[in-house]
Amino acid sequence: MSKLKGLLLTEGMHGMISQVEGLAKALDIEFTHQKVELNSFWKMIPPNLTPVSKIVFKKFDAPDFDIIISCGRKSVIPSIYLKKNSKKKIFNIHIQNPKVSLSNFDFVIAPEHDSLNGKNVITSKGAIHYLTLDEIKNNHSYLEEKLKKNKDYLLLVLGGPNKYYDYNDQNLINIFDKIKKILSTNNLQAIVIPSMRTPKRTINLVDELLGKENLVITNIDKKAYLSGLSLAKYIVVTCDSTSMISEAAITGKPIYIADIQAKKNDQRFKTFRELFSKLNIAKNLNEKLEIWNYKSLNETARIAEEIKKQIL
Repeated sequence: MSKLKGLLLTEGMHGMISQVEGLAKALDIEFTHQKVELNSFWKMIPPNLTPVSKIVFKKFDAPDFDIIISCGRKSVIPSIYLKKNSKKKIFNIHIQNPKVSLSNFDFVIAPEHDSLNGKNVITSKGAIHYLTLDEIKNNHSYLEEKLKKNKDYLLLVLGGPNKYYDYNDQNLINIFDKIKKILSTNNLQAIVIPSMRTPKRTINLVDELLGKENLVITNIDKKAYLSGLSLAKYIVVTCDSTSMISEAAITGKPIYIADIQAKKNDQRFKTFRELFSKLNIAKNLNEKLEIWNYKSLNETARIAEEIKKQIL
């Protein structure tokens, strides 16, 4: 039997790509990925006030598909439109709260901290993503030659500024100074990995403050990220990225969250961190490191199995 074909729709941001591609791979479907762009006027209009029409989004090539997996506000209307106008039965799955009637989708996947309820809603602990333990293991040695052999490693994963958290120099220096003390006290070497959202200024700053004795990756390098996750004894992730904290949780390793002072109400982020604390996955970064164990969190695989039972 040939594999089902998937059409993935996102705005092109790393966190969204990770979620839709992760689910597509876990469903074992062939897929193509389309970046959605809205026409100028509709960029400002919320989905619940937007007509289900092709005038809303810029035209893109949509090959034959059986399943739509969408993520993000801009992909809501294209997903609904393509399902409604298909000549065959299409399953559409939206990741995150679509902010429209949930009945427009066969499945909606939302993290528990969003408190979204409905018959077709599948909740996840944290964000689903595209990382697998096999992929992490297979890239273990990628960074080894660049690291000191007589040390354990601490992986620092950097996110980027958003409307909740300010990546100003002082906020970052507070984190990097704390990391410096931890490294010195525990005889560790740091591996620093930026994300697509990390400003060049932040990368330069961490390289200046930590780069002499540690390994700072200054470009976007997925293999380095996977290798760091495999090699590290401890993982530190900045508080702005629920996606990367969720990705780190697949390792089963201690995760520390580096706080940045919020510039507006960040209750969603706090609720997420409280959940991961209760699950014994993550703790706030402090100057005392501990080792603890928890079961590797693989929500993507669990949710894919739940969907397979209903559509295959």
